[in-house]
Amino acid sequence: MANTREVTVGAPDDLGLREVLIDGISVGGVWSDKELRRLLSREGVADGDPVQWLGGDATVWPDRAWMRRTTGFFVAVGLLATSYSLFRIGIADSGSALTYGGRIAGLTILLVAVTVLIAAAAAVDFWETRRWRYSGVAVLLGVVIALFCGISVLLLQIGERFTASTVIGIALVVWSSIALLELVKSRAAKGLRIPKNIAIGVIVSTLLASANLAYAQIYVPYVTTPLIQTGAEFRESNMDKGSAKLYVTVHLFVRNAGQVPVYVLGSTYWIRGESAKSRPDENSRPEVIYDGEFVKPDGHVLNPGEEVAQDAVIEVKNPGHRKYEAITAQSEVYVIRKDRMKMTGNYENARLTGNTLRDSLKDGDPPNPQYKFRTAISNSSEILNVTRGPQCVTVWRLGGRAPTVIVDVSPPDKRFRFNPEEPPLDQTAIERYGLSQVRGSMAQTPYPELLEKAGAKGQGEAPTRPSTPTPPTPPPPAL
Repeated sequence: MANTREVTVGAPDDLGLREVLIDGISVGGVWSDKELRRLLSREGVADGDPVQWLGGDATVWPDRAWMRRTTGFFVAVGLLATSYSLFRIGIADSGSALTYGGRIAGLTILLVAVTVLIAAAAAVDFWETRRWRYSGVAVLLGVVIALFCGISVLLLQIGERFTASTVIGIALVVWSSIALLELVKSRAAKGLRIPKNIAIGVIVSTLLASANLAYAQIYVPYVTTPLIQTGAEFRESNMDKGSAKLYVTVHLFVRNAGQVPVYVLGSTYWIRGESAKSRPDENSRPEVIYDGEFVKPDGHVLNPGEEVAQDAVIEVKNPGHRKYEAITAQSEVYVIRKDRMKMTGNYENARLTGNTLRDSLKDGDPPNPQYKFRTAISNSSEILNVTRGPQCVTVWRLGGRAPTVIVDVSPPDKRFRFNPEEPPLDQTAIERYGLSQVRGSMAQTPYPELLEKAGAKGQGEAPTRPSTPTPPTPPPPAL
């Protein structure tokens, strides 16, 4: 009798697992009589030793192995799929997100992905041996994260197209809801014991740290608006020998005086002749003398503190026959925030002009455009790429009496249809990507004064850009 060991088989739990204790020490759980005999043999218990049964005798084995394993399989697969998606997004954002807050978010997503992966491993233990006391808690946490991810995807899809991400979000919400009900039914959280004061301290500290980080690194940079300045200035004027042409130099510039880098999607300037308005019966509508661009290359990145400037020489034919009172110059640029999107296509070589542009025009395109750009873009984070889908930016430039640039950001398969009654800027792109139209103040100079200055220069040649003066030769060293 000295070698007789005391064996106790506990009552079945919610899934039918019965805990086995030998001499008062838990040695595991069993699902069937066959597993019990195998466990006792492994622990060195003789066949004749007495067994005490709690909650049912040796005939009570409520476990349904095929149902239990099927449930565990689908929960584990769902958690693995969620973890894979989170890993893909987290790796992309932690290394290439456009903002510091986006990279912090990517690292956070990676940590969440690791948590979900641990939950998938815990699902195997929870629906098989339950050797780990907190396996049910880990699975419950993973399923709650999956439910939160699915709901977040659907919320981000509001106002977007129905894409594959929408299907994934719906499937994730349905699967995680069913899994959550099953875990609640199985009382998966019964092994969790956290003192109330510790839980409150952790929650409060986490909320305060998260709020501070979100405000300093996400909210403040997001609401900071770009400060772009552009303008035109009249410089020198000159007239050729025959007095048949007047040349006027106009200085054009665009400057980033803020803290946000931008892409310059398009630039335009125009020179107008203002007719004398002393006689109301005379047509005094301004005449466009010249219009053009002044920022190159296309899609130029304008960083904080950077300036792009150009001197343009404007030719006015038959200046003596022009009944202008003044000449005006004005510039305009179209910029989009670099911290909210990135050009992924070859924007510099995406310009269409001439016959190529005319052959590509379709019904609903702007009439008689001077050029067109179209290139792919990427959002500031991978989660936005997933929810919004592929996006392209299209830029049109129209000439005529009122030179205009039209910018549209939309999916590749969606065509922009020109409507002259609507604003030329895409309202959605204004909100999402900080697209803005910046018009400089109007520069004006009296036309007679230009003629007088040009004539005073002795009928010289057309003005050219000033060259950098050659530095004087240093004096020889003293003897």
